[in-house]
Amino acid sequence: MSATFNFDVASRLKWAAGFTARFTVNRFRESRAARAVLKFRVVLIGIVQASLIFCALVIAWLLRFNFYLPYRAMLFSAAPVLIAIRLGAIAQCGLWKGWWRYTDLDDAIAMLKAIGLGTIAFVICMRFGLGNRAFPRTIYVLEPLLSALLLGGARVFSRVLAESLLSEPHVSREVILIGAGAAAERTLREIARPGSGCRAVACLDDNPSLIGMSIHGIPVLGTVDDLPRIAAKWNVREVLIAVSSATADQMRRFVAICGEADVQFRLAPSLHGILNGRNDAERHTEVPSEHLLGRAPVEIDLELVQQQIAGKTVLVTGAAGTIGSELCRQILEFGPETLLCLDHNETGIFYLQMELSKRNKQTQLIFCVTDLGDAVRMRSLLAEHRPGMIFHAAAYKHVPMMESNVYDAVKNNIFALLGLLDIAEESGCSCFVLISSDKAVNPANIMGATKRVGELMISCRPTRAMRCVSVRFGNVLGSNGSLVPILQMQLRNRQHLTITHPDVTRFFMTTGEAASLVLEAGAIGNHGDTLVLDMGSPIRIVDLAKKLIQLSGKSERDVEIRFTGLREGEKLSEELSYPAEEIHSTASPKIWRIRGTPQRWIDLRQQLHQLHASMSAMATGAMREKMKEIVPEYSASGDDQRVTSSPRRNPDAATTPPLVLPARLALREYSRHSFP
Repeated sequence: MSATFNFDVASRLKWAAGFTARFTVNRFRESRAARAVLKFRVVLIGIVQASLIFCALVIAWLLRFNFYLPYRAMLFSAAPVLIAIRLGAIAQCGLWKGWWRYTDLDDAIAMLKAIGLGTIAFVICMRFGLGNRAFPRTIYVLEPLLSALLLGGARVFSRVLAESLLSEPHVSREVILIGAGAAAERTLREIARPGSGCRAVACLDDNPSLIGMSIHGIPVLGTVDDLPRIAAKWNVREVLIAVSSATADQMRRFVAICGEADVQFRLAPSLHGILNGRNDAERHTEVPSEHLLGRAPVEIDLELVQQQIAGKTVLVTGAAGTIGSELCRQILEFGPETLLCLDHNETGIFYLQMELSKRNKQTQLIFCVTDLGDAVRMRSLLAEHRPGMIFHAAAYKHVPMMESNVYDAVKNNIFALLGLLDIAEESGCSCFVLISSDKAVNPANIMGATKRVGELMISCRPTRAMRCVSVRFGNVLGSNGSLVPILQMQLRNRQHLTITHPDVTRFFMTTGEAASLVLEAGAIGNHGDTLVLDMGSPIRIVDLAKKLIQLSGKSERDVEIRFTGLREGEKLSEELSYPAEEIHSTASPKIWRIRGTPQRWIDLRQQLHQLHASMSAMATGAMREKMKEIVPEYSASGDDQRVTSSPRRNPDAATTPPLVLPARLALREYSRHSFP
């Protein structure tokens, strides 16, 4: 009872002292004296430090002469010299204008340097400059020690006073940290700062050698498996995961244990956030994509890619996109002679140029802002640079958007590709890799159908020396405009999460996996192959959203999930292959080779010619019907014959000459190299 009483009294006294200090400081800040102090702050700091140095000299003199002050003339004549030298050394070491309330280890080291330099300069000045060899040598040792103690102590006292008394009162919630490494140390330091709103009570780590140790006074009480017991003992309801190197499997284990302990959790603040001055102890960081994958990311051996790319000229189309930019980054690591980055997005190419220019050492980087469908420009570029490998990532990919822009989807995803294939072969390209999608399997939308046509062109188009391969994969986590960034944005804005349907499933892969697969396809794929990455089992979008909520440190009670209904062209689930396609293994255990029923190029070419002719009238219904003939599995959800490229509502009606003429002129250029 008495212990509790004493604790309450001490708490009340501390609160009263803090309140008094805050009240005094606030009143002082509003006074004229405060403005005068701030105006002459540098002078006042100099006076305070000079006074401390003089005090150190006097105390050293008293210690040397048994608390007497003999030889006062020598003492007071040496004092100005010592003060001037010490203040000069302090200014030289950058300690003159710093805020004492933020004193840290770097300031302590700088202070020691200043004391050391000042002492050497003072000895030289007294003994050799002024010739005063009678000055007590003991003072040369005692005074630096006392100066360091007083100058450093003043700074430490300022910080302690500011943090313990002058900080605003706040309610702290107790947290437990998972991790006891560098990330945990940085997090504990941030939590200890005033206003963090948190108070750490324990750390947990699976390294048995760390158990029993403490970090900034916070003990490591056990392993992660002990979390339920320790959380119940300390009545803690929140956990910070501070393991910067945690794998996806480890994160899933941490999440499961937090669920077992019935505590909320969040990822600890990133070093980037701390370095940029943000108090991240209250914030959750963005969840790394691989933590949402539901499986370990696939590691692909890229040794063969090194042989294919090193010293060659490589072209990446769609280089400003998520996959294209990652391709450029990985390709640059293999030392190509020239990397040609092409995209229609000027701003994206600008930022890519800034990034790659910092990474590059010897590769010639060329950045082009142009339209892939401009045959004249593309022929000129490829004739000038003669790329040996082309990775074609440029395409329209958003399903609902392409459902209302059928003409542009067909034009860009089919005929721009066909024209690029012709030009690439003319320029002597030896390998062409097309990026496809799992939406090309039994497509329910125009985007997937155009991707399927691209695969068919790659598989049956005859070539003389150019090896053509297509790569089919699922949704890329974190890509521009994809599901995960949208959900993360909604979480940041404290909005409800929107999902189309509770039963929707998708195959997912990381950006790194997708880019590595494309590079591997260029190395191991045979002409006409379609390669598919082993992406494990499909993931329910609802489960992914719930996992994102958990990893963001929230509970499902805090975030509402709303179902908006399937959008036009969307399916409940995607597939990786057709029933008639044969699946074969490759040199990579995680990559499959898919071969379907061979199709004659002459038949496909005739169908493309008919599709090309239907585009001249911009009739959406006619284009969809022709796409069905080429891809019988295509089940169009937009058979309502809507027209989005024309202001007219009836696509089969005659269009005005000003609308038809530009379209025909554009298609004529495709015809010149696609249909001789």
